[in-house]
Amino acid sequence: MLKRVFVAPDPGRVRLRFAVRAVLGIGLAVVGCGLAGHSLVGAVTGGLAALLALFTVTDSTVRGQAVTTALLPVVGLPVLAVAAELHERPLARDLAFLAVVGAGVYARRWGPRGHSLGVFAFMTYFVAQFLQATPRHLPELYAALLLSLLVAAGVRFGLWCYERRLPPAPVPAAPGGTGLSRVTTRQAVQATAGAGFALVVGQLVSGERWYWAVGATWWVFVNTTSRGETLVRGFRRVLGTVIGIGLGLLVAVPVAGAPVPSAVVLAICVFGIFYTAAVSYTWMMLWVTILAELLYGLLGVLEPALLALRLAETAVGALGAVLAVLFVLPVTTHATTDAWIQRALRCVHAATAEAAARLAGSPTADPAPRVAELEQLLARVRLSVAPLVHPLNPMLSRKNRARRVLALLDDCAREIRGLVAVAADPEASHDARLAAACWRVEAAVEALTGNTPDEPAVPATHTTAAEPALAHLHGLERALAELAAPLRTPSGSPLVGA
Repeated sequence: MLKRVFVAPDPGRVRLRFAVRAVLGIGLAVVGCGLAGHSLVGAVTGGLAALLALFTVTDSTVRGQAVTTALLPVVGLPVLAVAAELHERPLARDLAFLAVVGAGVYARRWGPRGHSLGVFAFMTYFVAQFLQATPRHLPELYAALLLSLLVAAGVRFGLWCYERRLPPAPVPAAPGGTGLSRVTTRQAVQATAGAGFALVVGQLVSGERWYWAVGATWWVFVNTTSRGETLVRGFRRVLGTVIGIGLGLLVAVPVAGAPVPSAVVLAICVFGIFYTAAVSYTWMMLWVTILAELLYGLLGVLEPALLALRLAETAVGALGAVLAVLFVLPVTTHATTDAWIQRALRCVHAATAEAAARLAGSPTADPAPRVAELEQLLARVRLSVAPLVHPLNPMLSRKNRARRVLALLDDCAREIRGLVAVAADPEASHDARLAAACWRVEAAVEALTGNTPDEPAVPATHTTAAEPALAHLHGLERALAELAAPLRTPSGSPLVGA
């Protein structure tokens, strides 16, 4: 696990910049709240608002990110008002919380913006429970939230907008459908059911910190689609919490709310959350747990018994998510995995076609965006296949097949990157072998996705400059041919079970 986090590739140091900018933006937001005269409660609200604005907004363009950031208070302020107004009415408060959960998950059908706004709405309600907010706190909380979002936006879009120098990051949309066949609709029902279980059992465990269980259920569902993904994420959340609590006993408890040491460790935690989120959910949860412990230390309520309670509530929330995905409108791992693999294969074909057109001299062909899209799709494939390659998976045959599929898809991505790198060579234009090899790649993809292409007629011309591109195309052919075996066994069974 250490190797995965610290040796994981970071092209362009994007994760590093992401984490450093977060520390800067959140730190400035908290300082701004302090200079504005806000209390510790206001500073905590502001810091968490800035964290969410910098963490959850993932639109593919800078303009889209700015629009989503501007919309955050549109959903956050009303939710905060509802949470504060219902604080003294438990039944109405709980029902409203479940409504926010369902609506927040359902909003994912509108892509990254819907996801960001849904997360912000949920976390705003959650923070109100965390801080025991009442109507008298609203003016200060409103001011702190707006000020912090403004500061975070200033850092993200003004002081340090490194995305302007990067190509837009394609964000694969979730599988579509209508009604209950739509994944986001099913997940909204599942998350609401799981949160309902967590809310009831969490209150039996603790009438004061029950919201931890609901929060655990919510975050288990974030960025997952199938029941397998959700089960693995639930396990990783509990594991990260356990490790975080252990480290908290060594770090947060001795600090005991001292301002300067707490501020230093909080900055480290923020960096850790942002730097590890893309590569390890367990590590991210470790940092989140320590951060929460430090906040409780600043609020003067941290003690070992509270840490044990957090672990219990996290386990309740994870259990609620597990029961929901197993018994409420389950989305099978096979259906989700197959959909992402099919999309990745079609992207391989599209990237090959764009590269071939570029090699043939087309001035409009640009395979680079397809390469970026393929990387995003492969990340989704890895997430979907994670339950199969998990160390606790007892089905060795399927585990080995899944690992083989991932390795071959990585081979495809490597060959596509190489092909694109040589596609700008004008001397390789109009080589018949390139056209024929591209057709064979197309045929291999279509065979794996269930279609049959028409073979084109090509002129018999050869050029020496085409050799590097041909090598990558032949590598693609081999990888695609080898994918047929692990994707479908001789009996026709799928990669994963239903």
